[in-house]
Amino acid sequence: MKGLEYRVVELMTVTDADIERAINAVVKEGWALDGIHFAMRDASKRPAMAFILFTKEVI
Repeated sequence: MKGLEYRVVELMTVTDADIERAINAVVKEGWALDGIHFAMRDASKRPAMAFILFTKEVI
């Protein structure tokens, strides 16, 4: 049965280096980047958390 499998990586520290490191590590495992969602703080312009979404086709 074919379909998609999903993986979510949560980052508590949101910097360009942390996002890059997480994406590169998971893509090396055969996952494809699907998107990034940020959780914002009310008092700050910087995100408090990031959720990186990946997919992989299951055969």
